[in-house]
Amino acid sequence: MQNSLTGEQARVLSLSQSVISEVRKVVIGKDEIIIKVLLSILAGGHILIEDIPGVGKTTLALAMSKALSLDYKRMQFTPDVLPSDVVGFTMLNKETNRFEYKKGAAMTNLFLADEINRTSSKTQSALLELMEEGKVTVDGKTYKLPDPYIVIATQNPVGSIGTQMLPESQMDRFIVRLTMGYPNISSEVEMLKTKQNYVSVDSVQPVVSAAELIKAKEIVDAIYINDAVLEYIVRLADATRNNQYLKLGLSPRGTIALLKMTKATALLKGRDYVIPDDIHYSFNDVVLHRVILGSKSKINGLTGEQVLKDILSTVPVPKVQ
Repeated sequence: MQNSLTGEQARVLSLSQSVISEVRKVVIGKDEIIIKVLLSILAGGHILIEDIPGVGKTTLALAMSKALSLDYKRMQFTPDVLPSDVVGFTMLNKETNRFEYKKGAAMTNLFLADEINRTSSKTQSALLELMEEGKVTVDGKTYKLPDPYIVIATQNPVGSIGTQMLPESQMDRFIVRLTMGYPNISSEVEMLKTKQNYVSVDSVQPVVSAAELIKAKEIVDAIYINDAVLEYIVRLADATRNNQYLKLGLSPRGTIALLKMTKATALLKGRDYVIPDDIHYSFNDVVLHRVILGSKSKINGLTGEQVLKDILSTVPVPKVQ
């Protein structure tokens, strides 16, 4: 198959490269994470970043919002945060004697839900309608969220003091789960040099408008995928559902998420069609937080990564001409 990007596809690729360059100014040594966050946004999904405090999660979200010209709000999730803090509430205006809707923190383009697994299940579930439906209902009245709408949630590793696991239904709402990790030695040295010279997040320049981002998502969604590759995605999903080491496999929502991430990956790699390598690139990021290990995996000392690696090695890869 010949690769020939259309003018619109080439522009999305060029703008994406500009966004990555801008965010790279303040997030050093984490190019792959920057790329995967951008892929998730182009795929129309929400991002969960699981990591220890202090590795740059908030900086990444803020820099991405600036490069994409998005309105940005951040909320620190603690046990006393209420659902109304997130979605908003109505109150009586004494001057007009009418009830008025007061926006919650989530009424924005890019919402950073920091340490989401420190708050109550009730508050966590308040995000579900927002993330899935793009709207919020308060006192029986529905309000549409801004477009585009992106949630970047962070959570501390399970087992940290004051944390509780997110339910499977909410984990499934995130298109990917990423881990930033510690920087390598050279990257951390470069980071210290940068901090000495103080490169502020304000140095990140907007390179994509909100309207361009909406259009870019439409262009990504139209990327060509061969039927054989579509079947390969479904076979991978089926392999997770019939694996002796997994008690919960990939949901249909997860299959759709993998398809969307795969299309975005193809375009950022300069192709107007999907190949199996595009699936492999983000397979773990899309699938790992959606599957649950069974007792056999624990008995045999297997991790989720090892089980998924075995699935990728055993499901036949189609040849795309």
